[in-house]
Amino acid sequence: MRRTDPGDHGPVRYGPPLPSDGLPVLPELAALVAAAASRADAQPVGGAPALLEAACGYWTRRGLSCVPDRVTAAPGSPPLLLALAAALAGDGGDVLVPRPCAPWWEPCARLLGRPVFHVATPAESGGVPDPYALLETVRRVRAEGGDPRVLVLSVADDPTAGVASPELLHETVEAATAEGLHLISDETWRDTVHDPRRGVLLSPAEMLPDRVTVVTDLAGALLPAGWPAAVARFPPGEAGGRVHARVLDVLTALGARLATPVAAAARYALDEPAPVTARREAAVRLHAALAAAVHSAVVGSGALARPPRAGRHVYADLGPLREALGEHGVTDAQELEDFLTARLGMPAPGGHRFGDHLGALRVRLGTGPLLDGTDEERAECLGSPEPLELPHVHRALTSLRSVFGDLRDDAQRWEPPR
Repeated sequence: MRRTDPGDHGPVRYGPPLPSDGLPVLPELAALVAAAASRADAQPVGGAPALLEAACGYWTRRGLSCVPDRVTAAPGSPPLLLALAAALAGDGGDVLVPRPCAPWWEPCARLLGRPVFHVATPAESGGVPDPYALLETVRRVRAEGGDPRVLVLSVADDPTAGVASPELLHETVEAATAEGLHLISDETWRDTVHDPRRGVLLSPAEMLPDRVTVVTDLAGALLPAGWPAAVARFPPGEAGGRVHARVLDVLTALGARLATPVAAAARYALDEPAPVTARREAAVRLHAALAAAVHSAVVGSGALARPPRAGRHVYADLGPLREALGEHGVTDAQELEDFLTARLGMPAPGGHRFGDHLGALRVRLGTGPLLDGTDEERAECLGSPEPLELPHVHRALTSLRSVFGDLRDDAQRWEPPR
């Protein structure tokens, strides 16, 4: 296949968004936005008091006590991370992230001119660096004259859909503490864990309350992806207060205010009334089933993928199919992105979007596009006992299985005779 001009695939403008849930907007949220649409007043930078109180309640119910003067809201996670990077590393510090990582982490730091260093994650999970690899990376960066100050991590991960074990998280937090790093914990996907019975999800802020800032994008489990809203919880004490104040300065300079209708929906969602929790639980069950089906199709083709444990996506490694893909002109992650996006008829961002090496044939497959249909069809998926058997979902899964089945057949033709 013809290589697309790399200029058409910039790392910022063409970075993939958060995986959508593919579902109609919750009626109660739509009504709130409609009711607030006629209000001309602007929200204060950082969020109105009622919204910050709702965010405190959200975190307190998850074992993370906080007060409104240590909470900030913004129109999405990228402005928050940009402000945090400016507050914590903007005057000469370096930022560490796992490999792979969420696609918006690295651009936020690089926009400030700050170096970003990737740290390997263990084979069994993503989002949290291997503690020994973290220590070695810090040592190397300092030896080269760098100043690592910030580690961004995620206990429930985009893109790998993994959930870090408490043991791994504890070791990594200890290593980061020993090196004096401030942790930013992206907990956007913590409420989308497919089976909470499989293990306990812990926040680094429970282990290291004085050195962890928690960021949660409400598009993970509470609001539609097109309504940008995120909240951050800062550490207690003077140091947390200074970071909080600096973040507000940056958000003010950016004019990063929540739109009033979105702020109304965010406050309602953070209070977690019955309609919101019921929709979230139903959506998690639905996307867990879809992710399991996508994972089965991927591994059935001979490719590799960790079993998805959170979110609305699967991270696949098509390295074992390299020879077969080569016959289609696919030799790197950008070409794999182009190839699968065209074949599947849905976005399939390559692993290079997430900090993986361009030469690795990795890709993130979202489950939201598999629900494509009318509002009535998509709403039916939430209440159906067999959502994967609904005609429009079944067709989408059949098409996906066919694409990966063809790759498996191509690979088998290229296997040497035994």
